[in-house]
Amino acid sequence: VVIVGDPFARPMLRALVEREAEGRPVELGSLRSVISAGAIWSAEVKDGLRQRMSATLTDALGSTEGGTYALSMASPDAGAQTAHFSLAATTKVVTEDHQVLEPGSGTKGLLAAATAAYGYYKDPEKSARTFLRIDGGNYVITGDWATVEADGSITLLGRGSSCINSGGEKVYAEEVEEAVKRHPLVEDCLVVGVADERLGSKVVAVVGVPGEVPEEAELTAFLRVSLAHYKVPKQLCFVERVQRAPNGKADYRWARSVAEAASSH
Repeated sequence: VVIVGDPFARPMLRALVEREAEGRPVELGSLRSVISAGAIWSAEVKDGLRQRMSATLTDALGSTEGGTYALSMASPDAGAQTAHFSLAATTKVVTEDHQVLEPGSGTKGLLAAATAAYGYYKDPEKSARTFLRIDGGNYVITGDWATVEADGSITLLGRGSSCINSGGEKVYAEEVEEAVKRHPLVEDCLVVGVADERLGSKVVAVVGVPGEVPEEAELTAFLRVSLAHYKVPKQLCFVERVQRAPNGKADYRWARSVAEAASSH
């Protein structure tokens, strides 16, 4: 089974739990592998699935230009963290001036993957920003930020294009989204920056809640446990369903329109 992170995995897990509650559990003995790419696949959802199947769960990080950058594996016997990956041998993490980061440095860097490509068709400016040479090889940078742990594994921070500069602090949308989705009443979430006179951009969360809506104060207090104060959304917009592209990828343009409309009121 090939999926796109939590947007696919959460409904799958919910369906399995519902069938169990009805006394009609799904027989999953023939399912060997579940592979995800394109959106974050959170640890708690992986845990729910691996407790119910013998399949290997493979979380792949990559891009069309560079293929697979890194992998995270889970199985009935071993769990996996959210956004924590083992790098492929052909992937590096580099600074903005293209210096390779050392493991355990704590410095944020950009993922760079070896590639056979060398540019975008009729777009030399974007090609110059995205494709580069490192140690004599061709590499592609698509804007994913990460830190390299002491053991050489990486923690994915998020895509630079969705990073919010709020009061001089960088807030990665994906990190906040995962924190919001850990609340038991929340189904999905997208986080965007909205223009703010004092902060430059304020963090706004568009929160998908299909049933009972949590109190704003209660959800904010829940988030303060796991997020630094400047990362906690300044505004929460509750919707019945978060809109995504048909392939499950985030529709940040829609989320920004919802957030801006709510802020204007």
